[in-house]
Amino acid sequence: MAEPFDAVDIIRIKRDGGSVPEPALRWLIDAYTREYVQDAQMSAFTMAVLLNGMTRDEIRVMTDAMIASGERMSFAGLGKRTADKHSTGGVGDKITLPLAPLVAAYGVAVPQLSGRGLGHTGGTLDKLESIPGWRAALSNEEMFAQMQGPVGAVICAAGSGLAPADKRLYALRDVTGTVEAIPLIASSIMSKKIAEGTESLVLDVKFGSGAFMKDYAKAKELAETMVALGTDSGVNTTALLTDMSTPLGLTAGNANEVRESVEVLAGGGPADVVELTVALAREMLQMSGIDEDPAEALRDGRAMDVWRAMIRAQDGDPDAPLPSPKETHVVTADRDGVMTRLDAYDVGIAAWRLGAGRARAQDPVVHAAGIDMHAKPGDSVRKGDPLFTLNADDPARFDRALDALAGSYEIGDAAPDVAPIVRERIAAA
Repeated sequence: MAEPFDAVDIIRIKRDGGSVPEPALRWLIDAYTREYVQDAQMSAFTMAVLLNGMTRDEIRVMTDAMIASGERMSFAGLGKRTADKHSTGGVGDKITLPLAPLVAAYGVAVPQLSGRGLGHTGGTLDKLESIPGWRAALSNEEMFAQMQGPVGAVICAAGSGLAPADKRLYALRDVTGTVEAIPLIASSIMSKKIAEGTESLVLDVKFGSGAFMKDYAKAKELAETMVALGTDSGVNTTALLTDMSTPLGLTAGNANEVRESVEVLAGGGPADVVELTVALAREMLQMSGIDEDPAEALRDGRAMDVWRAMIRAQDGDPDAPLPSPKETHVVTADRDGVMTRLDAYDVGIAAWRLGAGRARAQDPVVHAAGIDMHAKPGDSVRKGDPLFTLNADDPARFDRALDALAGSYEIGDAAPDVAPIVRERIAAA
């Protein structure tokens, strides 16, 4: 059967700064998914998008076409409101772990489909797999039952049936220098989130050295684009722009981030992790019609109860000891003073080199590896005080991790101005 469009014609339109008609753009995504359009042709198209951008309508059509390439889930039969969160990733970003049970403690179902880490950014599933027995792979039926029942929240891997076009397109962008194109980032994230079927979605869009989008203006553009996509698709969507110049919390790794998350659920934990968890929870609850202070469920233990039930529901043991490193190395302060800077990207690279992350998707992670931070910007230190504890199973990894940390921090005489974590809220226009 003859194809209704030609890929070369579509490439020329975008190359010359034009807008691709909806039927042609839908055909392009479908034809690429079924491997009629070649990688070389789609590479040319994505580069043209990177250079010339896309209109809001083009992004909407492309996102919808990617959703149509696979299944679309529905939680309409749950009998509960549903709300989800997506983070663009960062260093020490364990927020999903306390957030999902916190929101579920108020009767809102949380279908949190998460991913694995790559490079300097950690993955939620890698962290949770530190817990003995816990499994990430659930069927749609298991997801539905876990959310409908008393647990109410699920964190698991996305099935292969959601937006398969995105899987092909993302792999191509990764090797053609087009990952940074905002229309392609937005359609990639939102095709999966919309296909997931949640009623409401809060986006945690990060900026700064440890974030995917370093520049605040670019991060804001991405947030606005994704909020528009969600709104146009009937999903109640907002975004918080959050600072990832400094790592979140006092841990970067896997098992150590789980420990810190449990501290938050127990009513303690680092102030920045608590602040962002509560801010995102409040947003998710308000979008679900609930006007309550989520911090209460951290204080009274309700969120911890849901956490323990959620881990058990996925065959994990919430009471089992978490992995501990075979080797540690402590970095100490060389002078008295105040920590004035701690670069998130450098800390992320150091944790990755210790074994906490992966360079390739198929690489394993070392769950006990990572970094414990004993000081953050604004904290006073004395000469000889511990600044970092490096955790690894192989001591040969310490040297390269120390190289990454060498320029990551500064100790000065005066406390720096500490900017708020949540910088701006983006709602539908």
